[in-house]
Amino acid sequence: MNPSNHPHHGRRWKILAFLALAQLMVVLDATIVNIALPSAQADLGFGDASRQWIITAYALAFGSLLLMGGRMSDFFGRRRALITGLTGFALASSLGGIAPSFEVLVGARALQGLFGALLAPAALSTLTTTFTEPGERGKAFAVYGAVAGGGGAVGLLLGGLLTEYLDWRWCMFVNVAFAIPAAMGLLRLLENRVDRREISMDIPGALAASLGLFGIVFGFSRAEADGWTAAVTLVSLVAGVLLLFAFILVERRADAPLLPLRVVTDRNRAGSYLAVAVAGASMFGVFLFLTYYMQQTLGFSPVETGLAFLPMIAFLMVGSVSSSTRLMPRFGPRPLVPTGMVLAAAGMVFLTGVGVDSTYATAVLPGLCLVGLGFGLVIAPSMASATLGVASADAGVASAMVNTCQQVGGSVGTALLSTISASAISAFASGKVPGPEFAAQAAVHGYTTAFWWSAAILATGAVVTAATLRSGRPQVEAEGELAMAH
Repeated sequence: MNPSNHPHHGRRWKILAFLALAQLMVVLDATIVNIALPSAQADLGFGDASRQWIITAYALAFGSLLLMGGRMSDFFGRRRALITGLTGFALASSLGGIAPSFEVLVGARALQGLFGALLAPAALSTLTTTFTEPGERGKAFAVYGAVAGGGGAVGLLLGGLLTEYLDWRWCMFVNVAFAIPAAMGLLRLLENRVDRREISMDIPGALAASLGLFGIVFGFSRAEADGWTAAVTLVSLVAGVLLLFAFILVERRADAPLLPLRVVTDRNRAGSYLAVAVAGASMFGVFLFLTYYMQQTLGFSPVETGLAFLPMIAFLMVGSVSSSTRLMPRFGPRPLVPTGMVLAAAGMVFLTGVGVDSTYATAVLPGLCLVGLGFGLVIAPSMASATLGVASADAGVASAMVNTCQQVGGSVGTALLSTISASAISAFASGKVPGPEFAAQAAVHGYTTAFWWSAAILATGAVVTAATLRSGRPQVEAEGELAMAH
């Protein structure tokens, strides 16, 4: 199909702007609440053991329902999915903003995750089907990848500003300011196009995938609180793995599978999904432990902490734009993604040098810039490769896999690194006399241990993606025909 004949071609850049706004809302919502948590806890009076559910409720609903959300956007049309997702997200955020109790706030966060699972894959698949010309596609994915990678840091800054100068509830209400303009713009610009010839709802597959992902995310979230050997952790993780194995068996036999295996058996797409998961796992290490380090050790305020992440966003955008617009069309993803992971790993190694008496400019800033540049080379090319050449009927579920990998990777990374950090602190403290200075040293030891593990995860990802991804220029038309021929 000639791109100029596509009904969205003339409005493609306006569509990109509103899609980026929607994506920013979904991504920053994963971190904006983190900074508001202490204030929300003081206001609503819930205990330390309960506070993780404010984060986990969103991650569980979002991560476990993404594949179903992607298929629903294919089935009902991306315009309907986007508008429903944005409107529902705004209503859920408003409910969270007025929440009179802990239970209502957790319910609102779960609803945000549910509507986010419908919204995120619909946004990425709309981008995939709107930009088909390689040069323009690269620019569009550069913008989208920068938003996806930098949105978490924007959430930290915005969360700090709103919490410090207004009230924690505005960290929920602010989503309305993103959702309503995005919904109005996309309602005006998009047509609802549905090709249902190859699409039907795979209920057994949907149940196996959703429950399996729920088990994995829930298990890792419990590992952080209860430990790896706790019964609830082990049962959840084993059940999750078994259900995902059952999901693969169901998909191999289904007439109309939720996730056609042709989507994930392509080498470039498989490598790209892995890259997004690894980036998600290690990126949360930067946000989580550097946030604590800067606030508790360096004495930064929430706003100063958010501002401290801005150089990382700047370098991430430079890496994202240069890789997507100049390098990806010429070389493909194979040289870019592993190189980005090596750069990010080097940044993590640099961050292991932070100490109790370090300064931001010498101990944090150079490492942040390296990590940002590295993630810029990983995220945008991976997102573009993961959705390149899929049939239109599979675009939603292929896009959902990107978001699923990012969300599950982030959840697993947060739990894994938090548990490793806590174990390192316990080992450091063993047999020593406690005191204020010692507590600070123990905390920093926990952070640096987590940074070493993040570096190891990224280095492993670099080796695996170098072996998985193909060399050479991406072939849009050929792959598109191949995907359609299956």
